Amino acid sequence: MQAHFIGEEIHPLAEEFDYSASAPGEPAIPRKFKWRQEIIEIRLILRKWKSSSGCRHGSRDRYVRKHWYEIRTTDNRVMTIYFDRQFQNPHGRKRRWWLLSMMAPVVSGPR
Repeated sequence: MQAHFIGEEIHPLAEEFDYSASAPGEPAIPRKFKWRQEIIEIRLILRKWKSSSGCRHGSRDRYVRKHWYEIRTTDNRVMTIYFDRQFQNPHGRKRRWWLLSMMAPVVSGPR
């Protein structure tokens, strides 16, 4: 099954974060978020990983830039979302959560 690129901001619902699923230093993962006009609920985190890069000011330090999550939603779509620790638009508003890609719902049962 092929993932379709989305590349759009998502908006976690403020009261719907799962603090128990995140390790120290990781962001709390939203249980529900709004994308376009749809409320999406996360059923399962399939996998998670981080990406990092070097210091932008010349030191040899490395910093975590993004926290990635492959999730399954309650309607069986598989999505890749991420938390961007650095992104800030030109107007100063931090955009943290993004939907990178999505696969069609997984249909199970007899054929």
